[in-house]
Amino acid sequence: RSLKRQLGHSDQQKFNEYFDSIRTIETQVDRLERMKGELKKVKLAEPAEAHLPRGEYIRLMGDLMVVALQSGLTNVATLMVGPERWDTPYLFESLFEKPRSHHGMSHNQGKYIDDLLKVDRFHVAQFAYLIEKMANIEEANGSSLLDNTIFTYGSGLGDGATHQYSALPIVVAGSGGGKLITGKHLNLSETSGPVPKKKGKIINLKQGQPLANLWLTQANVLGLKLNRFAESTGTLSGLLA
Repeated sequence: RSLKRQLGHSDQQKFNEYFDSIRTIETQVDRLERMKGELKKVKLAEPAEAHLPRGEYIRLMGDLMVVALQSGLTNVATLMVGPERWDTPYLFESLFEKPRSHHGMSHNQGKYIDDLLKVDRFHVAQFAYLIEKMANIEEANGSSLLDNTIFTYGSGLGDGATHQYSALPIVVAGSGGGKLITGKHLNLSETSGPVPKKKGKIINLKQGQPLANLWLTQANVLGLKLNRFAESTGTLSGLLA
């Protein structure tokens, strides 16, 4: 409180905003802990894992990440929604009446394509929630936390059924301090049509830009003087401002 009294009006607002974020996270954690306690009271065989609301869990982890970036605890963060090969059912609140396995649905796309699209939109909605949260956090120079961040959303698989990693859909939000172009669609894959198979094995097509080119581009923008990263073949000039 003594520090707060020494701050100007603008800094006091940021001070309050930060601690409001902390309190919101504490409230979310308390709610999930109470929910776990209630689940234990039910006189049924306990499942292998408590099915907590998936969206609330992702937003809670995302809120922690945003606060860590906002407060300077770290400048780099990773939020893994789930391993790419995980059969654990999730409770996708507002989508389905009972927990569903995303992995299981991805291997029967003919039957579950509509449900898979719902899950895709569900995950993108969580990403949008965090983007909006970061965009509303003003930094010292009047820009937002999102303006000064590179926030990448995507997956290592282009098709969950075949496990091929061509034609990956990737979204990059934030301009890294004005160094990246935003609001632009880049088609960096020449792959088209079904992925060919040979003796039951997947042939991953080599056309287009490797994902490593995106990571190399972002590393250079962040000041790392790297000439190569993993299987990179160059940087993505179309992404640079």
